[in-house]
Order: sequence, then C-alpha cells, then structure tokens
Amino acid sequence: MTALLSVRGLRTVFPTRRGPLAACDGVDLDIHTGEALGVVGESGSGKSVTFLSVLGLVRPPGRIEAGEILFDGTDLARLPPSSLRALRGRAMALAMQDALSALNPAFTIGTQIVETILTHRLARSPSEARDQAVALLRRVGIPSPERRLDDYPHQFSGGMRQRAMIAIALAGQPRLLVADEPTTALDVTIRAQVLDLIDELREETGLAVAMITHDLGVVAERCARVMVMYAGQVVETGPTAEVIAAPRHPYTRGLMASLPSLEDPDRPLHAIPGQVPDLARVDAGCRFRNRCPLAIDACAQPVALRAVAPGRFSRCLRAEEVT
Repeated sequence: MTALLSVRGLRTVFPTRRGPLAACDGVDLDIHTGEALGVVGESGSGKSVTFLSVLGLVRPPGRIEAGEILFDGTDLARLPPSSLRALRGRAMALAMQDALSALNPAFTIGTQIVETILTHRLARSPSEARDQAVALLRRVGIPSPERRLDDYPHQFSGGMRQRAMIAIALAGQPRLLVADEPTTALDVTIRAQVLDLIDELREETGLAVAMITHDLGVVAERCARVMVMYAGQVVETGPTAEVIAAPRHPYTRGLMASLPSLEDPDRPLHAIPGQVPDLARVDAGCRFRNRCPLAIDACAQPVALRAVAPGRFSRCLRAEEVT
C-alpha cells in the first residue's frame, strides 16, 4: 500500500556559530491514509523540525539540504513556493502547540476560520463560510459557537484557544494533519474530546495524522504506530503496542523507565543519565552512545536504522539485547 506521505533521507540544517546544525538528519518515515503516527522524543530531538520541513515552513537561514518528501506522489521539496502554499492548509494542515502565538490577536476567531475556508474555496459565500465556521467550533467543543465566533483570541481561555486553532487547521478539510502537542493546554475532559474528534475524522474521511507529543499515554491510546526520535534521528519505529511492551533501542527503554506505572505505582522512576549531544559537533557514530549502558567500541561507527522484526526498526547494533 502506497503511503500518503513518504519521507526519505530528510536533512534540515541551520547555520550556527559553531558550524551547521542538522536538526533532522537522515529521517525516513511513512504515514498512510487514515493512520495516526505518534512521534515522540525529548525536546530538541527534531520532531517539530521534521514536520515543519514537510510543510515547507522552515524559516531561512534554515534549509532542507537533502531528502525526498513525497506527498501523494508529489515531491514537496522540489515544488515552487506558490504550489506548496496552495497545498498547505488545504491538503496538509498544522495545529501548533502555542495557540496564543499562532492565532492573530487583531482578528476575531470567526474571521480567521472564515478566511481559511474562503481561501481554499470551500464555500460559495461568506455567509456559508460562517455557517461552516460555527459548525467547526461546535465540533471542537466550543460552547455557544454562534456567539463566540465574534470573540478575539484574548477572550478565549487557553484551552479554548487550542481548540479554536484545531478548528482552523481542520477548516481546509486536509488529508494530513500535523498535530504538534495538540492537547498541551487542555484539561482531561476536553483533551479526550479533541482526541476523539481527530479519531472520528480519521475514520470518516481518511485523515492521516502525525501526533507530535511528549505524552506516551496519548500515543499508546491513539496511535497504531510510533516513531521515536533522538538528536535529530529516528532511533526506533514500529507498532506502538510492540514498541512499548518490548523496546528495541536503549533510548526508548530509558523513556519507558522514566514513566510512572499504574500497575506498580511504587516503582522508582529512572532518569536517563547524561545530556543530549551538541548537534553542531556530532560525529558519524551512534548519538546515544555517551548515555547508553550497552555502548561498545563499534558504536563509534555509523549505525543504520535496520529491521529487527516484521514492521520493527531500530538504530542500535545491540537491538536484540535490549529488554
């Protein structure tokens, strides 16, 4: 089955005083229609930069240095900016973590949703677009949407702003939604409502979702596959249940050991020792080896992402020994 989004060898570089910094380096990934892919890793691992690259939103002087980004067979890395803009928001959409920064404070919520609908010609008139905007706000759980449509972002609570931004992202009826920490500011009830909405859209419309998050609980509950990133690279990927039950990379195992357990609430939590390497000064070897209990001399050589089981991949020479 052909993937809706297929990325191969993606390398996005930012110049620094210490030299070029590859925020994502050699990233491969696939997302199929109707699939939710969880993307996890600590801050600075390259999760957001990878998908900003996919959407063509990396700001200069950052640039895509290498790689292929196929969306429905079209290489986005080689599209002219005007063609990419036409796809972004319509075929692909982004719901960002910081709704307060993402929403324009000078315009009402309704104006921002209606503008998206009209820009992509999804309504025949402004009044029809407004009706669609009301329906979107209602669907993401905004009470009294007809009235709240004329409010400004500062009149919404943090959680309501987050839901309004998701409504804007969905306004173009995209085929791919990049959700970057979409539930950060939401309480438990509203978080479940937003995640249920995304699941419904996946089932009803075939929406593909890249769920970027620190919350492994969300990934375990909502995503069939997970991709674990560390220091700009994919270190493990596979079916979520299998990866969580039996990690095949020491970093993934470290992430799991740092989480509390409902089954064993008295279990001590273990932080991963050491620090993430400086990405402007990394060598060709395994980037986790300075923190890894299984590191050997051979880890100083390039380590490829390799198959360790059907549908399972790990960037570790000793993946079969990780338990």
